[in-house]
Amino acid sequence: MPEQFALSLSGLPAFLAYFGASIGMLVVFMLVYVRLTPHREFALIQANNVAATLAFGGALLGFILPLASAMANSVSLVDFVLWGGVAFIVQVLAYFANRLVIRDLSTRISSGEIAAGAFAGIVSLGVGILNAASMTY
Repeated sequence: MPEQFALSLSGLPAFLAYFGASIGMLVVFMLVYVRLTPHREFALIQANNVAATLAFGGALLGFILPLASAMANSVSLVDFVLWGGVAFIVQVLAYFANRLVIRDLSTRISSGEIAAGAFAGIVSLGVGILNAASMTY
């Protein structure tokens, strides 16, 4: 029985490495993303701004989905981190694409326009889904 327990936990170091790297990349993504946007996501979310919540939540999920795909398909931790970097860049580009499509995106999100926030979040999530599917090599 102790041998089975030890065998079951033999993957724990890899789990911790991948999970830790993914949380680290998520924190870096969040910090960079909130610096790129002219509005203050966390303050708006704390003020119950649904538009900001939808836009930021879509961006987070749009990054997390390809990150999970990269993790599931990577051959090493370095490979995972490199593909996580690709997911990061693609999601930042999705934000800038949203700014091109929606005039005054930041102002509209700051003023609580749910349609603008929802559209931005949906585009970010859609790009993330395509990004994740592209990483199933």
